[in-house]
Amino acid sequence: MIRGIFLLIALLLGNAAMATDFTIGYLQLQDDPRYSSKRSFAQYLMQPLGRPYAGAEVALKESKFHGSAVGAEFKLQPVNGKDTAELLAQVDSLGKQGVQFFVVDAPAVTVAELAAATKGKDLLLFNISAREDSLRQAQCQPHLLHIIPNYAMLTDALTQYLKVRKWPEALLLHGTSDEDLQLTAAFERSAKRYGVDITEKRPFELSNDPRHRSQNNVALLTSEADYDVIFVADTHGEFARNVPYQSIRPQLVVGSEGLAPAAWHWAWDRHGAPQLEKRFEKYAGRPMRDVDWAAWLAVKAIAEAVQRSASTDFAKLRDYLLSDAFILDGFKGKRSNFRPWDHQLRQPILLGTHNWVVERLPLDGFLHQTNNLDTLGFDERDSLCKF
Repeated sequence: MIRGIFLLIALLLGNAAMATDFTIGYLQLQDDPRYSSKRSFAQYLMQPLGRPYAGAEVALKESKFHGSAVGAEFKLQPVNGKDTAELLAQVDSLGKQGVQFFVVDAPAVTVAELAAATKGKDLLLFNISAREDSLRQAQCQPHLLHIIPNYAMLTDALTQYLKVRKWPEALLLHGTSDEDLQLTAAFERSAKRYGVDITEKRPFELSNDPRHRSQNNVALLTSEADYDVIFVADTHGEFARNVPYQSIRPQLVVGSEGLAPAAWHWAWDRHGAPQLEKRFEKYAGRPMRDVDWAAWLAVKAIAEAVQRSASTDFAKLRDYLLSDAFILDGFKGKRSNFRPWDHQLRQPILLGTHNWVVERLPLDGFLHQTNNLDTLGFDERDSLCKF
């Protein structure tokens, strides 16, 4: 047996010595407004603390031996572009060099443009930071895979919890940006799905103009309304952080502040999560956020697909990644894979405050005929995606 182990080690080392590069492209905008210092001060749970490239680098270090059996050595090729056109040019250039897998950290508009422009090509795009539902619905593409959960998954998780806790009435405060409106629409859909009553819907506007006082004063916005919780749809976080303890009634704040749903939380202490968190913090010097986790998992998914399929052939890897046989451990307990109807990664959602994870969703009692994780987000019958 010992002799067999030494032979296996020798085989792996021999393959490593002859390894060929398996390069994964990493696409990002040079001046992505989501990482602007003007937005980072709010630091709510769905907001990044820095570029998630560090998550991809941690996964690369962990995947050192995944390709050994097939003689592949994983590498990351970061690509920075000022706009979609520059990113597409780089994708074409890397494609000529044999690169066919790309992690994409970009706003929804850029992701949609990249996916539309590369339709029909032998490549896969892994969306790690655009949560907009539209990318999983009318703008979906067969070669676009989503690691980060969409707004519908996040708000479904939150409304499940509200329902179980018997807080069935919500006052909805929302911003007017496109991202805020998508998050608002997601919560309205979830509320209808799980029986939460939105008693009133009120827009807010960040402004020093006295004429807008009624739309930026929390006391005024929360007056003369009946509700159990206040749901705030604020993807920038600047308004939301002012809502707790400023409302007329002493009710809970949920959504973009207070109790918030996320793909990852540094305080999640089960299923090996603390070890991953410590590795990331040691490398990046900051806590891991959900976009960091998504970048880590995208690289891990590619590396594990190569290892398990024992192949670097694009068609074989694509088919395996999208098959029922592919199962991914995201350190959240329940194993994940991609939904065949929109290529969103099934996964649990963590519901937490700034320093504690309150619950992991879906909750017991929310059942699905095939996979309980599909109680979060768009089920096949609700999907508008047509590949």
